Amino acid sequence: MSSYENYTATSAHYDATREPIGIEIILGCLARGGRPLAEQILVDAGCGTGSYSLALVGHVARVEAIDMNEGMLGVARAKLEDAEAAGRVTFHRAAIESLPLDDTSVDAVMINQVLHHLPDHAAEAWPLTRKVIGEFARVLRPGGALVVNICSHEQLRRGWWFFSLIEPIAERMIERHVPLVELESLIADCGFDPCGRFVPSDAILQGSSYFDPRGPLDATWRAGDSVWAMLTPEELARVEERVRGMDDRGELEDFVADHDAERVHVGQATFLYATRR
Repeated sequence: MSSYENYTATSAHYDATREPIGIEIILGCLARGGRPLAEQILVDAGCGTGSYSLALVGHVARVEAIDMNEGMLGVARAKLEDAEAAGRVTFHRAAIESLPLDDTSVDAVMINQVLHHLPDHAAEAWPLTRKVIGEFARVLRPGGALVVNICSHEQLRRGWWFFSLIEPIAERMIERHVPLVELESLIADCGFDPCGRFVPSDAILQGSSYFDPRGPLDATWRAGDSVWAMLTPEELARVEERVRGMDDRGELEDFVADHDAERVHVGQATFLYATRR
């Protein structure tokens, strides 16, 4: 469903440098609902390769996993083959702005690092994001939980060592992210009561591979973060030249350490929690 990343190509390598984070936060939000966790139907909107579905399927009654990209769904189906056979997960190839689910038919919705892939626009007050959140409100039962995993602008600027390598290209990615205050207001407009924000300050979306100073030279490593898809071949070549130059001068490890220092203070992602009115 991404408007800029070719996930058909990257799906085969995506999990090599990507990990689900904040699972305990999601479970905590779901557990506050009116229905016992083990009886809940959970929507994984924009499920990708199914890592979040896999982490949560054993805790709920069923997961409705939805994604537009067949490559990503293929990886997810292989990962959750047993759960699908047992009726614990159902896959849908569909757009998240038009969910193939009945009104008030689910107990919880999670959407993890997906909203910035919509071809949306701040100047128009984020109409596609509003439509997606409206769909979540439609399918959720009253009191149901919505959990949105997203990066704040501050986290994007201060929580990723390699963003400093790709300025001003990184601003293109930042501009695709709805500011948290605006997103909370939009969520409230769509029939939700925002309940709080949670930041897993020690969680790293790329796991230990995030710290690889030569990662930007590796296409498989870059597949773990869609920001790299926003670079032109010429821009990527300049980044690679810069990385190689620092490596040759023995400066690369210090560059990573220096530019990662603020991450522990801001984290890399924020979880917004809201309940359906």
